[in-house]
Formats: sequence, C-alpha cells, structure tokens
Amino acid sequence: MSAQTAGPETLGHLSDAPQNEDPNSSRAKAVTGKSPMQIAIGRLRRDKIAVICFIVVVFFFLVAILDPWLKSLFGVTSDDVLPSQYLNLDGIPLEGPPDHGFDPDHPFGIAPATAVDNLAYWLDGCRNSLQVATIATVFASLTGITLGLISGFAGGVLDRTISFITDFFLTIPFLLAALSLAPILSERYAVDGGATWFGVAVSYQTIQVGALIMVLAGFGWMGVCRLIRGEVLSLREREFVMAARVLGMPTRRILIRELLPNLAAPIVVSISLMLPAFVAAEAGLAYLGIGVTTRPSWGRIIESATRFFDSYPLYLWEPLLGIVAVVLALNLLGDAIRDAMDPKTRR
Repeated sequence: MSAQTAGPETLGHLSDAPQNEDPNSSRAKAVTGKSPMQIAIGRLRRDKIAVICFIVVVFFFLVAILDPWLKSLFGVTSDDVLPSQYLNLDGIPLEGPPDHGFDPDHPFGIAPATAVDNLAYWLDGCRNSLQVATIATVFASLTGITLGLISGFAGGVLDRTISFITDFFLTIPFLLAALSLAPILSERYAVDGGATWFGVAVSYQTIQVGALIMVLAGFGWMGVCRLIRGEVLSLREREFVMAARVLGMPTRRILIRELLPNLAAPIVVSISLMLPAFVAAEAGLAYLGIGVTTRPSWGRIIESATRFFDSYPLYLWEPLLGIVAVVLALNLLGDAIRDAMDPKTRR
C-alpha cells in the first residue's frame, strides 16, 4: 500500500533549474540557501492540481473534525428516525431531493426504508471512515518505519529475520485475512457487549473499530518497511553515518537524529499514498459487512443503498461520490508530493 520513491540521497539537488545552469543566474539564485523541503513545497505551490487536491483533502478532514457542529448547524441528526409518513408504501421518501425538490430541513434527502437524514449519515460516515483510515495509517507507518530502520541498519540475523516476517505477511492475501480476522476479533466480545481492558470498560463498538484498525495496520506496514530498509542500506555507508560511529554516538541516536531526517521524503510519500488506500479498504470491508457495523460508515451506506439504486439513486451516489472525491484527491496529492520531491521530475 505504498509507492516507491526517489532516495533521500538525491534531495540535495531538488531544483527546477537545470543542473548545468549558470550559478550566477537569477533562477539559480532563487533556490540558493533553500532546504530540499522548501524547494519541494515551492514546486507543490506551483502545481495547480496539487493545490486543488490539497483543498479538497482539507475540506473532508474539516468535515470529519467538525461533524457534531455541522449536524447542529443544519439541524440534522442520525439518531432520530423520521415519521413513517415521510415514506410511501415502497419505502421511497415523499419529501426532499431528487424527486420532490430541495428541502432545507433535509438538504441531502431522506434515506429510503429507514427514514433517517442522509446528510447526518453522510457526515458521520465521513468522520468514521477518515478516523479509521488515519489511525491505521499512523500505526502502519510507525511499525514500518521502525522495523525498516532496524533491519537496514543492523543487518545480519536481525535483518534476515525482519525481512522474512515482512515477506511472510506479503504472501497473505489481505482480503482473505480481513474476512477471517476482523469478525473473530469483534465477535469474541459481542455476547457481553464489551470488555474490560486494564481496568477500563470498553464498549463493543470501540472493540469493533479497534479490530478493524488492527487488521488494516497489520497488513499495511510491509511496503513502508521494505522502502525504508532499502534507503537505510544506502545511507548507512555514507560519511556522516561513519563519522557518527567513529565518535561513539549510540545506535539509537544515529537512527533518530542522523538517518530518520534523511528519510523524510519517502516517509511523506508513503503516508500520502497509504491513507487513500485505507479509506477505500475501510469502505470495502464495511460494504462486505466485516468493517464498522455499529455506527455509520460510507461503505455501510453504499451496501444499504444498492437495493434502491433504480428507485432512489441519490442514496447511493452521495457516499460513493464522497469516497471517490477523497480517494482521488489523496492519490493525486500523493503523486504530486512524490514528483515535487523527485529531482528527476520536471512538471
């Protein structure tokens, strides 16, 4: 779930100007004294597609963060079921778009069969999908970065052991493992409705979300680990690492203070491409009924809406367009970040 990127050893040449350009020219002086990250950010700012995608991503994350406030602003809630007179005998809404015009009380319409507000469910689905994907991305990235650093720098038996574990996890089909593990982890506590961990009562809903995050993160760290390991193998022979070893610097300090800052580019790119993959995976698992089933999710909404596609397509298009928009924006933004940090790319 991550993409290969240019090694950090080339970041010193992040410039849009040709490398044989006169150093006294105005274009060459414009990048003098700038760090590789500053040059990459400058390239991103000039990329209109990257700017638009960044705005879209920020919009969706603001929607997820401000979900309770937005529901209060529009006066909608996902807890209340509207009276049955809002639906006809087939369960199709009698008010609101698309068949009965715009309804300010229900801007996104009403869900067929259940008569709940679509906007409230869409906002909750956005929050839950991005929450699960973001937490899973953080855990998968931390695991992959840590194991990649240790494997690439230590070498020997430790490197072979971590590489074997990585290859073993890569051979397991993700979908098959998710179909098997997620229900087992969730249903173990379904009878009691929850559990007690370290003296703290944990609800079944929290356990279900935690199980999904464990599955996503547990099968998403391998690409980052292999990428970081490859970069560390090239960096550990550099002069600054040799000098740190000669000075007697502890291994932990070398990994954190010397190697990790030089891995910023591949880490940022990996995270930017892993997040949309997890958003799509969460929606897909929820659609299959093994994701988050105790609270609204875009995947669950799509699963419910497929039965009404012919008679009430708005119910399906709303969550589907949300998933497409956020995943497409995140993927395009990740590609733009990779191009901005790759000195061989000229956009």
